[in-house]
Amino acid sequence: MSIKMAKPGTGGEKYVPYDSREGEEAVVYFTRDLSPEGLKKIYDRVSEGLTGKIAIKLHTGEAEGPNIIPRPWVRALYEDRLPDATIVETNTYYIGSRYTTEEHRKTLETNGWTFCPVDIMDEDGVAALPVPGGKWFDEMHVGDHMLRYDSMLTLTHFKGHTMGGFGGSNKNLGIGCADGRIGKGEIHSDTGKQNQWDVDKERLMERITESTKATITHFAGHISYINVMRNMSVSCDCEGADAEPVVTPDIGIVASYDILAADQACIDLLYNLPGGGGKAMIDRVESRHGFRQLSYMKEMGMGHDRYQLVDIDHEDQVITAAKAVEGIDPKWVADPYNTFKGRNQF
Repeated sequence: MSIKMAKPGTGGEKYVPYDSREGEEAVVYFTRDLSPEGLKKIYDRVSEGLTGKIAIKLHTGEAEGPNIIPRPWVRALYEDRLPDATIVETNTYYIGSRYTTEEHRKTLETNGWTFCPVDIMDEDGVAALPVPGGKWFDEMHVGDHMLRYDSMLTLTHFKGHTMGGFGGSNKNLGIGCADGRIGKGEIHSDTGKQNQWDVDKERLMERITESTKATITHFAGHISYINVMRNMSVSCDCEGADAEPVVTPDIGIVASYDILAADQACIDLLYNLPGGGGKAMIDRVESRHGFRQLSYMKEMGMGHDRYQLVDIDHEDQVITAAKAVEGIDPKWVADPYNTFKGRNQF
């Protein structure tokens, strides 16, 4: 165990408007095209640096979860852009359908992740990666197979989260690369014991973020981030078929080489949805103090909370978050990919 006791920051329940932020701007790409073609189109904007042996860090979901990124989209991206890549995952800290490697592989088959290799990175053990500047950790334990890869595409279904408030690229890496027995225990509990959940709010956001910093430092210059804003239940995909019903309207896809800018842009888009369409997600993030994920990423030097939002649907115009969501109906409407079809959906 390598947990240090520290004083968490504050203000995780408070949204900081764009005009109140300071610092340089990153670049975030945006498309409204929620389809296989839209995913490929935005991937092309953040593919530089993804070389050598490429890992696709994807939340593959609990069995029969209805809200994960549709498998046909990921398959099209894999076959057309990343034919030699590998989807990577780790086992879960909680007892469920992905708790052991054997159970996890059965769930992968159930959910249709059978068209390319899937590496459960902690299947054979753990590796310790340094956390530069960490106040909770000097190092984070990750699945040791992660060291086999040269680059990582962080492909995230952006949604809510029971404890984290929201699950964006930060949560996908911070929780998703930590191994299921040691690393996730270090994040969720001061004791590190299995199924102990005594860390929440700002302390949890900071620990998730420090775990993420270990991974992005390891892949520095060879990692990029895509967030798919579709089927945004307030529940994480780890809740599977028991996730709360989706009420937040679909928005589009964002991508960046800057992890903070990518997650911050998603939050800004939610706050700018017309007619209060983002209320359910906003309430979830505020109540869990999830904004500490963003402010701590900035404090840790992991990116920028100011950005230029580049509309790739309209000749790369730089637009505001309000312009990006203009005209979206505040009521969610299911798309053709909404029905779970699992392994037979191709």
